Amino acid sequence: MSDVTLGLLALLPIGLSALLLLGLQWPARKAMPAVLAATALLALLVWEMSGQRVAASVIQGLIVTLSVLWIVFGAIFLLNTLKHTGAIQTIRQGFAQVSPDRRVQAIIIAWCFGTFLEGASGFGTPAAIAAPLMVALGFPALAAVMIGMMVQSTPVSFGAVGTPIIIGVNNGLDAATISQQLAQEGWRWEEFIQLITTQVAIIHGIVGTLMPQLMVIFLTRFFGRNRSWKEGFAIAPFALFAGLMFTLPYALTGIFLGAEFPSLIGGLFSLFVVVNAAKRGFLMPRTSWDFAPKSEWPQAWLGILAIDANDYVGKQPMSQFKAWTPYILVALLLVISRVSGEVKTLLSGLSIGITDILGEVGVSAAFSPLYLPGGLLLIAALVAIVFQSHGQSRQHTFTTALKDSSKTIVGAGFVLMFTIPMVRLFINSGVNLAELPSMPMSSALLFANLFGEAFPLISPTIGALGAFIAGSNTVSNMMFSQFQFEAAISLNLSPALIIAGQAVGAAAGNMIAIHNVVAASATVGLLGQEGTTLRKTLLPTFYYVALSGAILMLALYGLNISGPLG
Repeated sequence: MSDVTLGLLALLPIGLSALLLLGLQWPARKAMPAVLAATALLALLVWEMSGQRVAASVIQGLIVTLSVLWIVFGAIFLLNTLKHTGAIQTIRQGFAQVSPDRRVQAIIIAWCFGTFLEGASGFGTPAAIAAPLMVALGFPALAAVMIGMMVQSTPVSFGAVGTPIIIGVNNGLDAATISQQLAQEGWRWEEFIQLITTQVAIIHGIVGTLMPQLMVIFLTRFFGRNRSWKEGFAIAPFALFAGLMFTLPYALTGIFLGAEFPSLIGGLFSLFVVVNAAKRGFLMPRTSWDFAPKSEWPQAWLGILAIDANDYVGKQPMSQFKAWTPYILVALLLVISRVSGEVKTLLSGLSIGITDILGEVGVSAAFSPLYLPGGLLLIAALVAIVFQSHGQSRQHTFTTALKDSSKTIVGAGFVLMFTIPMVRLFINSGVNLAELPSMPMSSALLFANLFGEAFPLISPTIGALGAFIAGSNTVSNMMFSQFQFEAAISLNLSPALIIAGQAVGAAAGNMIAIHNVVAASATVGLLGQEGTTLRKTLLPTFYYVALSGAILMLALYGLNISGPLG
């Protein structure tokens, strides 16, 4: 079988997903079972995977699904809790005092707060928290999911305290062999990884600065009363300012401190500076912008999550600090649990999982309820119940929030139990009787053969492809970093820069990762509109990978930037 044929077959599950979700506009609950079945048939008939490995991959996927659902449940439960304590109303009033402009609110919640959350936790947490919070503030559910997904781009390469680089790239490369090659040129492995980190930070810093602007023009064009691009560009000075307030400290941190803290520091800095700038009217447009009345919204914009003024009747007023305390607590817990080795070990101690499922080496999965963001979100929700409710209302708040959140999670569970097993089957296909490269590697080889010396242009797209499949920058880097290295060596190009393109593209691919879209949609009760969301987030994804690829081409062929081994 030729490489082209094999590559096209490997792309079949991705193509089928696009056809059903984007072309035919099937809801994910119908599309993903079909895609899983097609992937399983490919695995058995073309790649000749054993039935045992196929079954093990499905079981692995179901355990991973439990982790994703746990995060979604935690986010929904916290929001429902704050709805019933009245904290959401206070937060809503607070944002109105900062600025009633919905464009400003989107930038602060999604970009500033969301980038910080990504830096602390990863796991799709920014969308899971930001999307329902924006709905609670009066955003259409579909708009909230779109904006929440768009933030899962620039900060993702350094999300979860640098996991995509520290774990993904490190484990995705043949460190022993490459270290020997580096030593011949006087380089150490640590210096090579830091060079990749620096280049990732610079590329993201350039491309990511425009993301807040893209968020607001998409918001005004797709969800505004006038469907206007112009209303989005009207806030360009403030949006560019917000972008720079994140990307400048972000890039400098990556260059000088390494991969752990760029998104954390950038997010915190931007949150402080941008909120204060908005309060003072700095670079603000002359007129405020808002959505049309809710009665005029199309039904497709609406989810089942609803925050009504009647929800607050009889609620005791509370301070902004008290209302925000659960979110502050989540942020602190996320940082401490990721930075402190002792706390991480303590929380990870309670773990349920299986190693080498059905005897298949390397096919393992674990569920750590306390370490995952879902557990920390639940802790914050319980704290909110204690400190924001009084007397008998505490029990009512708990039971009502639990009931409402449980209903929402059922639909997401049905979709994800097909989506994530498909992903694991795709990734695990490298072990097969036909002795073929895995499906992801086969698709990457197809792109490499088609583009030749123009490979740097497509390098970020390969990273995005991996993230689209796996829903993870880290997994994409683990799958493709060595392939990107070998491609760079064969073309006599800088491997560090090509791998940086892989990492940047993999971050961008999170905007279209199917199970991330499903998870974010579930938090606002919008299951069934996944295709609509994907069609909108495809545009910023194309922007991200195209500009990143152009930067790589300019750096390698225009500026002749080189590095060790290339």
